Amino acid sequence: MPHVTAPGVPPTYVDGTRLWVDSRLRARVQRTAEAPILLRLGGPVPGGRVLELGSGRRGTGLRLALDTFGAAHADGVELYGPSVRASREALRDLGDRVDVQAGDATALAAADGSYDAVFAHHVLHHAVDWRRVVAEAARVLRPGGRFYSCEMTARFVDSRPLRAVAFHPADGDRPTPATVASAARSVGLTVVGQENRLLGCWTGLVAAKQ
Repeated sequence: MPHVTAPGVPPTYVDGTRLWVDSRLRARVQRTAEAPILLRLGGPVPGGRVLELGSGRRGTGLRLALDTFGAAHADGVELYGPSVRASREALRDLGDRVDVQAGDATALAAADGSYDAVFAHHVLHHAVDWRRVVAEAARVLRPGGRFYSCEMTARFVDSRPLRAVAFHPADGDRPTPATVASAARSVGLTVVGQENRLLGCWTGLVAAKQ
């Protein structure tokens, strides 16, 4: 039986989402293509304390936060227990420079103004209430802190070929380049850079807290 979807959203027949999310190819794309764009748009976070939303099983984004963006410490929040354990194991060599905990990106445990940067690598389109994720990212940022986001947008996520093999929330409100920017502005962030690729199927955005 296909997953039930909202009217006008194609159904999902076989959910292979995790195969891509945790793949080596996905990690390579993140490292060689997406991170350099975000770095160019928002700059590094030298010596900073940062948070990654949805760290996954490989912890690629946490490594990038340290190695590419220059952070001194990176915390990760991951919804699924098995992914938390796998990520911790994958990052053991980094010692106490990283910490991965179970948590919900729509209701972060961190206090207001805790971080110099928040990273969201393809997290928003998986969240039922992705606008709340943006709001929580803004809340935990210090003044001057930056929100780094890269996303596959509704144009791709809601396409019939992808929907057939990858399940995502189907409420008709998957992110677009315009709505990601609008959501950031609505919670007091200033967009300092945005770049769209693949005919609008991918967007990278950096927004700063004043």
